[in-house]
Amino acid sequence: MSEPIVVVNNEAERRFEVRLGDEVAFTEYRLRDGAMILPHTVVPEAFAGKGVGAQLAKAALGYAREQGLEVVPLCSFIAGYITKHPEWHDLVQDAYRARLGIEG
Repeated sequence: MSEPIVVVNNEAERRFEVRLGDEVAFTEYRLRDGAMILPHTVVPEAFAGKGVGAQLAKAALGYAREQGLEVVPLCSFIAGYITKHPEWHDLVQDAYRARLGIEG
């Protein structure tokens, strides 16, 4: 049985991360004017097929919801995740909804 995926909000580095040995998968964020900007996600090969990217996305988006932040999904992975999961559409900043093809 595989170990559970533990996502940590590393506030000092401004990223949500998962560690596996020496490897780190992460989603970077910036907080600005009531918004969470998500510019970049990195998931090393060691994490392939484990659902780590999805867990990072859920952690970041869940944090945004808890904090009452709008989301600016600049990262293509996060944008794709949001597009496929309507439960997160309401978080997307209006200016980015059309880019993702979601209704506002």
